[in-house]
Amino acid sequence: MKTVVIGVIGADVHAVGNKIIEHVLTEHGYNVINIGVLSSQEDFINAAIETDASAILVSSLYGHGEMDCQYMRENCEEAGLANIKLYVGGNIVVGKQDFKAVEQRFKKMGFDRVYPPGISIEDAVADLQEDLGE
Repeated sequence: MKTVVIGVIGADVHAVGNKIIEHVLTEHGYNVINIGVLSSQEDFINAAIETDASAILVSSLYGHGEMDCQYMRENCEEAGLANIKLYVGGNIVVGKQDFKAVEQRFKKMGFDRVYPPGISIEDAVADLQEDLGE
């Protein structure tokens, strides 16, 4: 059973989607470590180290995900998590922006998968299964 860390980054308190993601991932057989809302990069990274997680799934709905996620890949690498899969999704930028451009910015930041608002968690699960070789 693969372990994944999920949570809501930054000063964001949107908990409902986080609980839905936890439920769906658990139903698909993942060991889910849910660090909850108002989480820092350090919280995600420490949880991933402590549980030998295969992936970190970052949610953000308040629009400041781009700021909150800066240097996350580098911070993971510095902590010994060079191979961890990084996912981010939700309302991750301020205002209406072209999603392709947003996706490219987050991929340049080191995220493996980037999801727009309203994506089905089932789509992310399919990507996760593919990325983790399941």
